[in-house]
Amino acid sequence: MSRSQTRMARRRSARLDNLTLALMAAFVVLALATAVIAFIIVRNLVSSWTMTSLPGAPAISQGGQSLEIPQGTAYVQPLQPEGSLEPEPWDGASRVTLLLMGLDYRDWEAGETPRTDTMMLLTLDPLSNTAGMLSIPRDMWVNIPGFDYAKINTAYYLGEINNLPGGGPALAVETVEQFLGVPIHFYAQVDFYAFAKFIDELGGLDLNVRDEIVVDPLGPANTVKLYPGVQTLDGATALAYARARYTERGDFDRAQRQQDVILAIREQILALNMMPTLIAKAPTLYNDIASGIRTNLNLQQALQLAILASKVPEGNIRQGVISPPEQVILGTSPDGLSIAIPVHDKIRILRDQIFTTGGPIGPATVAQDPLALAQAEQARIVVQNGTQDAGLATRTSEYLRSLGLNVLGEANADQLYQNTTLVVVTGKPYTVKYLADTMGIGTSDIYNRFEPDAGADVIVIIGSNWAASNPMP
Repeated sequence: MSRSQTRMARRRSARLDNLTLALMAAFVVLALATAVIAFIIVRNLVSSWTMTSLPGAPAISQGGQSLEIPQGTAYVQPLQPEGSLEPEPWDGASRVTLLLMGLDYRDWEAGETPRTDTMMLLTLDPLSNTAGMLSIPRDMWVNIPGFDYAKINTAYYLGEINNLPGGGPALAVETVEQFLGVPIHFYAQVDFYAFAKFIDELGGLDLNVRDEIVVDPLGPANTVKLYPGVQTLDGATALAYARARYTERGDFDRAQRQQDVILAIREQILALNMMPTLIAKAPTLYNDIASGIRTNLNLQQALQLAILASKVPEGNIRQGVISPPEQVILGTSPDGLSIAIPVHDKIRILRDQIFTTGGPIGPATVAQDPLALAQAEQARIVVQNGTQDAGLATRTSEYLRSLGLNVLGEANADQLYQNTTLVVVTGKPYTVKYLADTMGIGTSDIYNRFEPDAGADVIVIIGSNWAASNPMP
């Protein structure tokens, strides 16, 4: 090949690379608009589970008892550095989950380190061809790992100002993982102005507005009143619609509108007549979008997800917003901030609705032997002794092994327990249900704990009630 031919080939290759990257950027938006990423998440979660245990924040009982607000300051020095957020390989078939974050533009305007203005979990299960979207309110009062209790939107801020490994995204991901008990593999930090530019390149967004609303795009004297029904919005107006907070339910209404906007973008991209437009505008799309997305997705993963996401029917996309009065109660923090206090068991139910792979268990499944179902899961079980009865953990392990369960070993608990407790590390619903029924463990003593290095799927912590009464020979 001559030198001139080589140069031409290189130029063609560069143009093709740029086109590929441009299409990748558009596909990332598509992937974000439906669901995405992480590895192996709980399948067929049982309704008896409770949320990840948050110290000092008990769930509200149905009797309407008062709820303790965890004390603490929002900004303190970290107890220890957190790990970086390096994604693990994805096999292309397991359920994957992504944390989508939008930053608070008001912080940028003031020259301050931003907090997250939007947090949304997006999940996709390639095997069942389903996806889900779960919006998390910015004022949720949670324990931020290495710090203290604060609004969940400060996790990103704390990761950035303390220069933690992985920065704001890593701490935000870890905070949501700990709070919801859901592994998160990828994140995407999105400048929503990139979405506005993208919408303009598409010629506007066809959106079904739910209720009459006044929105305020950036700029002076340009408020717009939108009426219910389908209408075409330009990028600035669509962005203002997604970010508007001054409605009856404030941030919770906004979370629903943001999901509506994302799904509308997805629908518009998937329209048959949009691909020629995307290809023709590829260079512009790339320039507009690439600088507005910070993510640990690589090109291959983004393309995989985009293809999978495009195949999920709209009816298979489940939507949820953590909101009052079911999942949160509005209150005030110890330092006078308006906060959303989580009702843990109700949030767990909503989470399970979004992340459960299949439909309800059918009669044939229900009729199967509970022990046989637990045995088939081969869950790795560790038994810990939370009593003063020496040898009780060993005897309990032998009893569970005699039932055909996979008990790896025994250990002493770090404290004494009155009630026998289950700690669920990974999704083994039939094992959890069988152990709970057999050992008389109530739902208030079953906890999820995201602990990848635990070496077990379920931890049984024996309490005094089991020592006093049990079916062991």
